[in-house]
Amino acid sequence: MYPLPLDAPPPARPAATDPEPEPPCSTLALPKKLPANLPTSLSTNLRSRLPSGLRRLVPTRSTTTARRLRLTLTLLPLLLLGVWAAVDWRTVYGGATRLVSADPRWLLAGVLFTALCSVAAAFVRQGAVPERLPPGRLIATQFAAGAAGQALPGNIGAHAVVLRFLRGQGIPLPRATASLALYSAVKPVAKTLVILAFLVAFPGTLKVTELLPKGETLALAGAITGVSVAAVVTLITTVRPLRQPLIGGLRTALTDTRVVHSRPVRALALWGGAAAFPLCQGAVVASVGTSLGLPLSWIQMVFAYLVASTAAGAVPAPGGLGPMDAALVFTLVAFGAPATVATTTVIGYRVLTVWLPLLPGTLVLSALVRAKVL
Repeated sequence: MYPLPLDAPPPARPAATDPEPEPPCSTLALPKKLPANLPTSLSTNLRSRLPSGLRRLVPTRSTTTARRLRLTLTLLPLLLLGVWAAVDWRTVYGGATRLVSADPRWLLAGVLFTALCSVAAAFVRQGAVPERLPPGRLIATQFAAGAAGQALPGNIGAHAVVLRFLRGQGIPLPRATASLALYSAVKPVAKTLVILAFLVAFPGTLKVTELLPKGETLALAGAITGVSVAAVVTLITTVRPLRQPLIGGLRTALTDTRVVHSRPVRALALWGGAAAFPLCQGAVVASVGTSLGLPLSWIQMVFAYLVASTAAGAVPAPGGLGPMDAALVFTLVAFGAPATVATTTVIGYRVLTVWLPLLPGTLVLSALVRAKVL
């Protein structure tokens, strides 16, 4: 390195350049097509960051694991069906034996009304959401939900199946849950209106005085209702983590309710299906009773079902089994039917509405799971 002369100018420094500003997020160039294995790669990266002890407990996500899970979900309804048949086999065998002497034409009519129950329930489901749902898949899902609803109390199984279907149709979870709440709220209101219509239209045919409970029973029912309402209100007001989700869900439900009732087609499907469903169920009872020669009119048998299902609705039993049967036998006997024929009628009603569609409904449920509709 040679020294510079004394009169030489100092060397020029390089001009400082400011760093180029980063482009905003809106102008970043994103890949047009994301890799297909993005969820798998993300889960693999997250799993690799875990400690070695926890890493062994977290299963790796692969196509084999997903296939095994889907197969398990497909076979689970069939397993539940087998367990149910083993537990309640005596009821099915006794009902089938007594129904041998029944008129097959009226039993076929009962099967038709049983199928119409799924159609009526599908109308209620469609009326509870503003979006248009595919009719074929909706009816198939509702038919499968009928089989799932027999496994858990409070119709929880049916609601779970329909919730998966609505989520698959692109409906957000809060609005799908709000539609289930609207479905559950409309059905008892519509049934009450149907009962009042029967009382107004047929005042002399229906023996309402014999079905009214005594004062002690009414007092007990009122006390239970008051305690339940007070417990719910206390729970909402004291538990703060539950308050905000419940208020948000209530707002969503009220918004969807206003939207649905602003459309006459949706409102007609909602309330018309909710009124037709108990009538179809009562028609099944009347068909079985007529096939066995039950000495009651169709009006009395349908009304007996309406009253019995309303009284047994407060008991959380799977599919209403047990309380519904006892209440229906009691109402039929109160109208003047022999106890043995009334019991056989209830057994036949259970065979047509529970056991006969249970196997096809379970197979449809498995098929919908394999087809990724649910």
